[in-house]
Parts: sequence; structure tokens; C-alpha cells
Amino acid sequence: MIIKSFELGKIDISNYHLFLIYGKNSGLQNHIINTYLTNNFDGEINKYEEGELIINSEKILTELMNRSLFENEKILIISRVSDKILNFIEELSDKKLQDVKVILKSGVLEKRSKLRSFFEKGKTFATIPTYEDNERNLTSLVTNFLNENKIKISREAINLVINRSAGDRHNLKQELNKIMNYSMTKKNITYETIDKLSNLSENYDVNELANCYLAKNTKIIAKIFNENNYSNEDCILILRTLLNKSKKLLTIIDKYQQTNNLDQVISATKPPIFWKDKEIVRIQAKSWKLEDLKSKIYELNEIEAIIKANSNNSLNILTNFFINY
Repeated sequence: MIIKSFELGKIDISNYHLFLIYGKNSGLQNHIINTYLTNNFDGEINKYEEGELIINSEKILTELMNRSLFENEKILIISRVSDKILNFIEELSDKKLQDVKVILKSGVLEKRSKLRSFFEKGKTFATIPTYEDNERNLTSLVTNFLNENKIKISREAINLVINRSAGDRHNLKQELNKIMNYSMTKKNITYETIDKLSNLSENYDVNELANCYLAKNTKIIAKIFNENNYSNEDCILILRTLLNKSKKLLTIIDKYQQTNNLDQVISATKPPIFWKDKEIVRIQAKSWKLEDLKSKIYELNEIEAIIKANSNNSLNILTNFFINY
């Protein structure tokens, strides 16, 4: 059964257990999963790539069939799927497991796709195409984001952010995250600042730099700084991105110390950590002691104040902080 993305808030999807979400708009796919399929879900969420699942399909099916009645519900999220996964889905469908939901994510699927045809013909299967967002949808998303976070930018700056997103919510979210991180102490941001923040994507991604720091990967950190020339605005954005990631990691480490089950803590983290980021988060969580990370968070705030007072030397200050643990 085909369900339009804008219909999801109007219909009851609790009776569906197999979902195929496909199309160009990966940002919309993640929004659908986080908002309608995994939000407030207390069970276990397992994420796979198609190839990984196919190799272990027999083992996974056996585990699903032998689950205890007392176990929590489970969601499987399988990315980059193709017709190769159809046999697994057909077999799983025959089992009629009511406490297991399977979400398949794919790029564009042609009409002749056997997987797409299988889902579209099944009355109890949900097929959700995700097309590129139009300007009206993206404008609404930006406006709501700015209002919720009490951030003021000009209409011209909003148009710039939308143009840089290239019709994808995932790209848009990255741009809005830059604005959010930069606005921690300043809610009125100029067009020129937005332009500089957006152009930062031409350098190494800010998230990659922050992730490398928390993973204590000094080799890649040195390479990033050698290959890029960050402005004062870039430096502040990098610090604030690292600060936000550090606070989230602090919560994960704290819970990890309480439960001694890192995978469970990562899976239960809200908002959800995407499958491709889980391994780096594991490395980060095992790289820091709780008190050491707290000290770094305090130091980050001090470094930002120093950079604001000495903008001409901001890159050197930032580099020294990142290189010297």
C-alpha cells in the first residue's frame, strides 16, 4: 500500500509491520523514521546495511523466531536496500511476527523493481516514497526551526539556506545545525555570517573535526587544520559543535558507567544516533573518563571567551586546543 509522506500524521500506522521508504530525499526519510516510527519506542532498535543483513539473514530470522514472550518489541532498520533483500522480506512476512517492525530505506527504486512492487501490492505493507522537498516545504521547516529556537535572520538569509540545501532535508538540517550551534549566545545573525557558515561545508565537515577530537584522533585533526583556513566565525562554530557533542557524549558515558552496556545506551540515546555514527561514538565513549570530559567542557567555554576577545589569533588558539589534550 502506498502512503504519501504528508498522510502519515492523519492515519494509524500501528498495524503496519513492514515499511519501505525510498526516494532521493534522505532527510525526509530520517524525519519519517524518527517522527512516526521510532519516536517514544522503548524496545530494541537494530540497524543494518543490506549486505550485512543478507549474510546473517538465517541467524537473524532464527533469533526473531525464538524471542521470548517477555522480550521488548524490536525494530530493524535496513539501509541501502535493493531487490536482493526481497527473499528475506518474503520469508519474514510469512512468519507474521507481530512484535517486530522492519523499516527498509532505499534511494530511487524504478517501477520495475520487484521489491517496490511487492510492497505496493501488499495491503499490510507500507510503501512511502520520498520526493525532493519544494521551496514551500523547506521554507516552512526553516521558519519553524527559527521560531522554536528564537533565532532571527533575514528573509534573504533564509533563501540562502534553502538554496544551499539543494532540496534535501538532510542538507537543510546540517545548515540549521550550524546556525543553531553559532547562535548559542547570539540570536540575531547577519546574512554575511550565514553565508560564511554555509560555505564552511567546502572545508572538512565541522562534525568530522569534532568527532575526531572526541575520538582522540590527532593524526586526522592535524591533517584537517593543515588543509583548511578557518575564519573567526568558523572557529566559534567548531567550538560550539564540539561543545554540543561533548555534552551528549557526557550523558552517554554517565549511563554507560551505570549499566556497563554501551551498545544498549547508544541504541537508547535520544535523538537516535544514526547507524553510521555508532562506531565512532563507541570509540569516543571508551576514550574519555567522565571527569576528564567535564573538565574539557568547562575549558571549551573558556576558549570561546578567549577567541571572542582575541579574534585575530582565533585559529592558533583553536588549533592548540585541538592538538593538545
